Amino acid sequence: MNFTLVSQDPKSKARAGVVETAHGKIETPIFMPVGTAGTVKGVHQHELKDDIKAQIILGNTYHLFLRPGLDIIEQAGGLHKFINWDMPILTDSGGYQVYSLSGTRKIKEEGVNFRSHIDGSKHLFTPEGVIDIQRTIGADIIMAFDECTPYPCDYKYAKRSMHMTHRWLKRCCDRFDSTEGKYGFEQTFFPIVQGSTYKDLRIQSAEKIASFGREGNAIGGLSVGEPHEEMYAMTEIVCDILPQEKPRYLMGVGTPVNLIENIALGVDMFDCVLPTRNARNGMLFTSEGIINIKNKKWADCYEPLDPNGTSYVDSFYSKAYLRHLIVSKERLAGQIASVHNLAFYIWLVKEARKHIVAGDFREWKDIIIPKLQNRL
Repeated sequence: MNFTLVSQDPKSKARAGVVETAHGKIETPIFMPVGTAGTVKGVHQHELKDDIKAQIILGNTYHLFLRPGLDIIEQAGGLHKFINWDMPILTDSGGYQVYSLSGTRKIKEEGVNFRSHIDGSKHLFTPEGVIDIQRTIGADIIMAFDECTPYPCDYKYAKRSMHMTHRWLKRCCDRFDSTEGKYGFEQTFFPIVQGSTYKDLRIQSAEKIASFGREGNAIGGLSVGEPHEEMYAMTEIVCDILPQEKPRYLMGVGTPVNLIENIALGVDMFDCVLPTRNARNGMLFTSEGIINIKNKKWADCYEPLDPNGTSYVDSFYSKAYLRHLIVSKERLAGQIASVHNLAFYIWLVKEARKHIVAGDFREWKDIIIPKLQNRL
């Protein structure tokens, strides 16, 4: 993987770059749609590629390991071929699932014992095993196995967890460096900064992660319930330490405002389930603000979903029609809304990139943020 820094905004830390992988180039800043189980919910692959203009999507190690299972994926020739996606893929290591499935797992130095949410079967994830699983899945970018701490989090627990994440990282690196990909292309490994919302821990973790000298770095353990101001503070601290010449990936973030604020702090890559999850519940993100399409005020509104045409579905469907589908519980509703929200997110980061290159990102940010916060 190669990363080229194309432009730096003169009035913020925002930057534009290009990540080159075996399956294509990614222009940053970038938002990555989440395809947890090998599918972005409610969206066809051709829509992702041709209509939404996604440049990279995510898969999840935990979910793909449990279903359909590694044998099925390997026999297909890897996840790219299994899901018919010829562009870049990133896989999350399952660390977040360790966090979210707290009632069915036990963390120890060796790794994490957990029960499947599908059938209750017992499994063990170790740093080495997670690397092997991601080798078999075959993503272009694979993530270190870490522990994502909750918020709020006791300082002693956060510190203990961070040091264990660092020890796990060494084991991940050793395994990654001693193995090769299975499908004829190189994979790239990203470590993850932890440390909860404690400044000194974030500094320690960022310095430790940077010392491993990997091709890219990630920031984890945020967007887990902490105030946005704390997220931004921790992100800024970490971005000031992580190397400038390598991409920075802020995991699981977030709202449109979160994206723009963190781009301004130097983040290059984002993912989040929010645009599709909220879409299925009738929340639309637009260039003029947030819409709850269930509201009766939209029942006879025949305007496009976004007046600025941020997604191709805007020219096909009106607010009134989408509201009708939502309240009627038609499956097409979730599909249209998901395509719209994902296309809007991709449009937003492309606009950010355009203004970074033009040198007026800060001015554009001051205009767009109030609009993004507006409840229509």
